Amino acid sequence: MGLIDLHCHLLPGLDDGSPNMETSLRLAQEAVADGVSHCLVTPHHLNGHYVNHKQNVIAATNAFQAALEEAKIPLTVFPGQEVRVSDRVLPAYDNDDLLYVDEGGKYLLLEMPSGGIPAFAKQLVFELTQRGITPIIVHPERNAEILDNPERLAPFLEQGCLTQLTAASYMGTFGKKIENLTTRLIEAGQGTIFASDAHALARRDYELNEGLTKMARDFSPRLAEYYRRNARRLINGEPVQMNWQPLKRKRRFWLF
Repeated sequence: MGLIDLHCHLLPGLDDGSPNMETSLRLAQEAVADGVSHCLVTPHHLNGHYVNHKQNVIAATNAFQAALEEAKIPLTVFPGQEVRVSDRVLPAYDNDDLLYVDEGGKYLLLEMPSGGIPAFAKQLVFELTQRGITPIIVHPERNAEILDNPERLAPFLEQGCLTQLTAASYMGTFGKKIENLTTRLIEAGQGTIFASDAHALARRDYELNEGLTKMARDFSPRLAEYYRRNARRLINGEPVQMNWQPLKRKRRFWLF
């Protein structure tokens, strides 16, 4: 088994990811070239722009898998969603309109708005955990509020959330500030997995393998393997533990 990518926007025409099947197949080829063998395809859901109902995503995933097989691209895809924090999440849960990382419904990809953290986010996380769901906060390093105040992530980790860091963030694709925060989160054990978050956009290509290779070099091969293994555990619904600590304070240098 190759790498498992638990967050990508490869399904055609459902959100701001791939616009058509041709692009989706190209992205799939790029994924395979990057060493990926399995993808959780995760269109946006309930984010104010896109609503991708569970049954529609399942149907689109099945059609995409058939197209992959016809094109002889060795990639296996599973249906998922990137669910935005909102007051519609719990009603969607009640209506069986959520897709999870695993078939057992234990892990849910949860996205904060890019500009900040809603006041009700902690309550939503509490409600989800009470229902046996562990939220995985996606790309926290790219949230504007966390980027400016990284300690804002810790309360969610205390609630039991896991995190998905974007490999491209660690590679510097989104700029030095995001790269530095990603590195600090990794150092403090505040990351659980890498994913691609691949879109059909500039600077959103596959860098998953590159990110893990850099992690093995900068930190240790053992840590990179921990991230790889966590992806497998999550998609299988197995327990994943984080051993995290508060972020180290950034050093300040004063001129006299």
